[in-house]
Amino acid sequence: MSTYVLVHGGGHGGWCYQPVARLLRQAGHEVYTPTLTGLGERAHLRSPDIGLSTHIEDVAAVLHYEDLRDVVLVGHSYGGMVITGVADRASERVGRLVYLDAATPVDGQSLVDVAGPIITSIRPFGSVVDGVELVLEPTPDAGLFYGVTDPDDLAWMAARLTAHPWKCFDEPLVLRDPAALAAIPCYHVVCTSTLATRDPQLIAAARAENRLWDIDTGHDLMITEPRAVADALVAASTR
Repeated sequence: MSTYVLVHGGGHGGWCYQPVARLLRQAGHEVYTPTLTGLGERAHLRSPDIGLSTHIEDVAAVLHYEDLRDVVLVGHSYGGMVITGVADRASERVGRLVYLDAATPVDGQSLVDVAGPIITSIRPFGSVVDGVELVLEPTPDAGLFYGVTDPDDLAWMAARLTAHPWKCFDEPLVLRDPAALAAIPCYHVVCTSTLATRDPQLIAAARAENRLWDIDTGHDLMITEPRAVADALVAASTR
């Protein structure tokens, strides 16, 4: 059996992995779904200091304090930035990386660099609260932005989505041990609709080496297609 640490994306929390985590646990796997500081049930901890480095520290601390090793570390969307930093700092604890329709940064890149206009287009619609610049502020139909259309899922998300500190998206990733990071096997589970926007060399190599799964659904595929995502994660852990 495998140990999974599932890292959420912008505006979400560990709650978004409930359907996938349930399936993985039913299959006998160990699953952790941490919520990043300032989001979800930890939104009350929001401060101007929270950035990408804070979230990297959040997840690295889970690996340390739970004494996890050979972990399948999964990141969705912005979570791809986070898991890359975690694997760089705690490579001895990470067995595999899975990018779930996620950012795949290199040293020195921020999410703004990786996602470009997609992410910068949301900034004008944000606000500043208690000195924190916030984006992805939730609305009743915010789930539509993430490719979710089921009314029950939209209502579930609307009650849980939180605004996200912009600093997290603007802070560049700083690698400490690129060689150790590069030695960790990487897998990609992506939405079919986003394939054309991704690095063609990265996607071609992953496909040729049987490290790629594409699922024809919206960006929040862990909510819209939990079974397909769980199956892909299990497959990635055994290849």
